[in-house]
Amino acid sequence: MHRTSVIRRSVLAAAAVALAATGCTAQAVGAAGDSAAGGPSSASPSSPSSPAATASPSSGASAAGGAGPTGSAPAPAASGEVLMAEGTETEQVRELQARLRQLGHFHRSPTAFYGSMTAKAVSAFQEKQGLTATGEVDGATWESLTAASRTPTAGELRPPTTNELDKPDARCMTGRVLCISKESRTLAWMIDGKVVSAMDVRFGSENTPTREGTFKVDRKEREWKSTLYHTSMPYSMFFSGGQAVHYSADFKARGYNGGSHGCVNVRDMDRLASVFGQVKVGDKVVVHW
Repeated sequence: MHRTSVIRRSVLAAAAVALAATGCTAQAVGAAGDSAAGGPSSASPSSPSSPAATASPSSGASAAGGAGPTGSAPAPAASGEVLMAEGTETEQVRELQARLRQLGHFHRSPTAFYGSMTAKAVSAFQEKQGLTATGEVDGATWESLTAASRTPTAGELRPPTTNELDKPDARCMTGRVLCISKESRTLAWMIDGKVVSAMDVRFGSENTPTREGTFKVDRKEREWKSTLYHTSMPYSMFFSGGQAVHYSADFKARGYNGGSHGCVNVRDMDRLASVFGQVKVGDKVVVHW
């Protein structure tokens, strides 16, 4: 296992170096959410990167989002056994978020990642149902939620609508910042703690993830073509080697059924063009959960 892990890390490191030199573009995603090796012409947008696109025990939904509604059944776990908690990233979390949204506890598009916002929504639901507000989903909570809500449709699991901003990361509250949240899948252009503009974004896959951390815009390119994938990357703002915020026609056309090779894709060209005109080389970029 140790030898396999070392080899995997070496392969990923080599991929990161290649991206730093050439930029990135969209890549296709298979039915289980794994990244395909196909070129950009076969790319289809996806949900944000997921360590393992584990299907919900109560769900038969396709990761591509093209299938019909997700079916639900009682959770197989014991009533007190924790099924989902902060840090979990599965298709069952996506269904959880869609059901909570139906009931008015979750106010953004499902991401399949169980973060602090999901935990707060679960706590609110538990309080309303007279359950212990742990912020974690056990068998009793899941059973209560499935009884109180209906099976989410494909559109509810992966809605095309604009995502709501979450609370900005503390690092975004001073100066000029492109504040990028993986949890809410949003980019907020902020100046001195105030949101000037916001837009939906998508990220890289598990094998080519968008790096998290604090960076600076090191260059801007109004027109740019990936030298590796030969695809257009308009309004590129590079912040971490070959990774950049840029407009993606593939994201606009297909939504979250695929992912980039590490870049932050934007589907609203007009809004990004406006922000591109305001951002300066040296401005801060924060990518966070």
